Amino acid sequence: MMSHNGNSFLVACVAFVMSIYATPISGLNGTPNALAQAEGKVTLLVNVASKCGLTPQYETLEQLQKTYAAKGFTVVGVPCNQFMGQEPGTAEEIQSFCSTTYGVSFPLTEKIDVNGDNQHPLYASLTPVADAEGVNGDIRWNFEKFLIGRNGEVIARFHPKTAPDAPEVISAIESAL
Repeated sequence: MMSHNGNSFLVACVAFVMSIYATPISGLNGTPNALAQAEGKVTLLVNVASKCGLTPQYETLEQLQKTYAAKGFTVVGVPCNQFMGQEPGTAEEIQSFCSTTYGVSFPLTEKIDVNGDNQHPLYASLTPVADAEGVNGDIRWNFEKFLIGRNGEVIARFHPKTAPDAPEVISAIESAL
């Protein structure tokens, strides 16, 4: 039974569901609520892999982190091994690779599935969002990017081959800041 304020309840529920920052996911080091530290920031969420042709994007992602962190921005890397087994490492191996090879200082989450029967709830929330070409649904490959606003809503989705410093990504980040 809904009263005349029923829509307010519905809006409140939708707003809660849409906040990506409330999604439970552990950090790569096992700490709970890895996204809680990003809440209130503009976040570029990226599914990452250590043995992919796109892995050098880590370098540009780290540059974005350094350039915009002081303005309330963060990159969050989400390791995934679903694309040709290109992220086979343990949490320790992934962390070591990222920090040693690319000097990564931005947070990494636990390794998860972004597609399929074991898709993490985080990606169940993200994949309905379409990119600029209108493509939504399953993650296509490593390094697909989602720009999340300070309030936890998805602002934009970018193709895996779109460079982290492409004009459309930079423009979206700067507009959100």
